[in-house]
Amino acid sequence: MWEDIMERSKIYEEMEQMLGLVPSMFKSIPDASLELEWRLFKTVQLEGASLDGKQRELIGLGISAVSKCRYCIYFHTMLAKLNGATDEEIQETMHYAKASAGWSAYINGMQIDFDAFTKEIDAVCAHVREMNMQN
Repeated sequence: MWEDIMERSKIYEEMEQMLGLVPSMFKSIPDASLELEWRLFKTVQLEGASLDGKQRELIGLGISAVSKCRYCIYFHTMLAKLNGATDEEIQETMHYAKASAGWSAYINGMQIDFDAFTKEIDAVCAHVREMNMQN
C-alpha cells in the first residue's frame, strides 16, 4: 500500500499546475498523509458535486467566520469572489452566519428541549409546505 503513495515532488508538480504554486499549508504535511490531504482538498474545493463553487465557498466562509479562523475567512472570501460571489452575497452570508451562531448560542444556553424544538420545526415546515401548495 505505501509503495503506491505519490511522491511529494509529483504532488507538488500537480499543485503548481493547478494552483500556480504549492500552498505553504501543504509543505508541513508528512509524506504519508500528503497525497490523501491533496486528494481531499481537490475533491472538496475544486471538484464538488451538487453545489457549485460559489455556493461551497459561501458556506465555507460562513463556517469560517463562526469558527473565527482568519486564514479560512480570507481563503473562502477570495475563492467565493473567484467563483462569482458579489459583495452583497458575501454580506448576506455573514449576516446569516451571525444569526445562526446567535440562535445556536441562545437555544443551547437556554437548554431548549430538543425534542420539542424538532417537533415545532417539523410543524412549521408542514405548514409552509401546505401554504405553498395552496398558492
